[in-house]
Amino acid sequence: MRAAIITEPGSLAVGDRPDPRPASDGVVVRVGACGICGTDLHIADGEFPPSPYPLVPGHEFAGTVTAVGDHAPGDLRPGDRVAVDPSLFCGYCGYCRAGRGNLCAHWGAIGDTVDGAFAEYVAVPAANCHRMPDSMSMREGALAEPLSCAVHGVRRIGVEVGERFLVVGAGTMGLLLQQLLQRSGARVTVVDRNTRRLAIAADLGAHATATDTADLADERFDAAVDVTGAPQAIEAAFTSLRRGGRLLVFGVADAEARVSLSPFRVYNDEVTIVGSMAVLNSFGAAVDLISTGAVETAPLLTDALSLEKFPEALSMMRSGAGVKIQVVPDATA
Repeated sequence: MRAAIITEPGSLAVGDRPDPRPASDGVVVRVGACGICGTDLHIADGEFPPSPYPLVPGHEFAGTVTAVGDHAPGDLRPGDRVAVDPSLFCGYCGYCRAGRGNLCAHWGAIGDTVDGAFAEYVAVPAANCHRMPDSMSMREGALAEPLSCAVHGVRRIGVEVGERFLVVGAGTMGLLLQQLLQRSGARVTVVDRNTRRLAIAADLGAHATATDTADLADERFDAAVDVTGAPQAIEAAFTSLRRGGRLLVFGVADAEARVSLSPFRVYNDEVTIVGSMAVLNSFGAAVDLISTGAVETAPLLTDALSLEKFPEALSMMRSGAGVKIQVVPDATA
């Protein structure tokens, strides 16, 4: 089969790999669409320590089952259309036993620690597959993974009807979080330097938009979400909070990055700071939100490239082009 392969940090190409075979408890999926996210850039650059090389990346994907292992749980059959949760939890460490598998001591993920879906086919555990209704396109199905991360994030920060939220970053994740927060009853202001993305945020119902948090200096928010991972943006989001406010650190920062926050203010203003890591019991909800139209996907799904153009797709992601860039292996363009 054809696959995008990162042979070592900084070196990637599209080449041939052996066709995968299903594990006894797994299936093989013919990939319909796979999205690119910031983690893929970190893997390509050697900045994601769990990733081994060579590796086929790709963890946001949907496709069609083509083969089923002899002891696969459930009733999946060839031809079933599925969105796939990439999470690989061990199930026996203390975190898994406590119901916090996303913090698994032996954490792994399809496309991050084992070969993923920037390929024609990928082998996955059958238990990770979520059936998609016929009305859901493959590109929409591939958006279920990022949306499931957003669902987990909103559960972590919590929302009360009428609260004022600040979302810093209007990429795919910021726009998904915006929609979830609004549907939970929040009034959302979105900040991003990219005015094209801010226009999408406005069309999706943002209460206000700005290109710099400094432009909102006179406003204080009940809660803020940083989606950028940039220390300066995190500090600005913290500063924007009212007394008793909450900050969700959602974006992925460099492991060595540091921020400067006032511990006195955390104490005196009773500011709550929480993080949100990947997916936790939220994938099925994401599929339902997309299939029912509760989350708008069309404004986010801006670019689809063929597998052979994976290097070009990665470059587009780096440049900030579009919103959600996906690879569609069957595409010819």
